[in-house]
This record gives sequence, structure tokens and C-alpha cells, in this order.
Amino acid sequence: MSLFTASQNLPFGVGFALIVGLALIEGLGMLVSMSPSNYLDDWLPEIDGNSGLDRVLGWLHVGKVPVLVLLLLFLGGYTVFGYSMQLVANGLFGSYLPAFLAGLLAVPAGMATVRGLGALIAHIIPRDETSAVSEQSLVGRVGVIITGTARRGLGAQARVKDSHARSHYVMVEPDLDDEIFEEGAQVLIVRKAGAFYRCIANPHPALM
Repeated sequence: MSLFTASQNLPFGVGFALIVGLALIEGLGMLVSMSPSNYLDDWLPEIDGNSGLDRVLGWLHVGKVPVLVLLLLFLGGYTVFGYSMQLVANGLFGSYLPAFLAGLLAVPAGMATVRGLGALIAHIIPRDETSAVSEQSLVGRVGVIITGTARRGLGAQARVKDSHARSHYVMVEPDLDDEIFEEGAQVLIVRKAGAFYRCIANPHPALM
């Protein structure tokens, strides 16, 4: 029986399908300036490192790397290790391990992939340089549209610097219905509304 069609390898087939599906969703979202990864990150609670859960999430680089990227890393490590393990099992025992057992044994490999590659990606992907800055502290700051075109109901990504000159990458949309901001436009963050920051044209470009 083929490695990819055997019922014992269903968990890894599902993992691969999720990788493809999530990548397509993220790609389509970026085409319309609505990145699903940003929505996932906005739903996460702030991590302060005081609780056991915070320490676990910090160990997995949550808050340093987009959650969608971490999920793809987990699925990638889980799927590759799972198929490899089943190949070895079939060679040694003449059959694949049961799907439930194989699926459980592959989980640590997925976690290890997140831990190992997540640290590398954290130094590559532009992210907030600190988690200590609250969302509201960016209100009143000036930013630049770097990806997409922002119009009401359709967000774009902007780079905003906080009071410590640290860069933050956030999704913004105009606060006024008739405003449109192209890439390179300077904007002023005026408030936070759900997953988006609302912005207006920067009234003082010289202060950028």
C-alpha cells in the first residue's frame, strides 16, 4: 500500500492538506491586504511571562513569530517526521504503525520544529521588537503604509514606531470613509477598532 494513501498515515495526509490550505488562505489574504495571520495574532492574549502557560507560549516563540507561521512549522515537522517514521516502521516490521499511535508519536517532532526553526525565523521576520508596548500606546503615533492599499473596509499593513523608536507592523484602515492610502503614504494612528487601527493622513509630515 502506498505511503501516502495508507489509512495508517491519515494524520499526516491531513497535516499536509492543512499546510497547503493555510498557505493558500494567507496568500489570497495578502492579495487583498487582509492577512489572516494578523487576525490570529490579534486574538491572542498578551504574554507577560508570569504564568506557566505564558512560559510555554514563550518557549514556542508565540509573540515573536506570527502564529500562522508557527502553526505551519508544527504541521511541517509533524508531517515530515510522521511519514519518515512510518517508512522506517514498514521497513522494520513490514507494516505501518496504527494511525492513532503514529499521530501521537509525531507531536514532539512538530513541537521541536517550532522551537528550533521558530528561533531562527524570529530573527528574520519583522515583528514587534517588544511585547511590553500596549496596543493603545501606538495611538497618536505616525506610520507608513508598507503593504497594500488601505480603504474603509479593506486594511493594509503599516510600520509604526513607538516612543522608543521600535518598529511595529500593524493592520490599518482609514478612519474616514472617503480616504484611501496607497503604499508609502504617511498616516496618523487615531484609535484601535477590533483587529485594525484606524488612521488619518499625517497632518504633520515634517514630524515623521
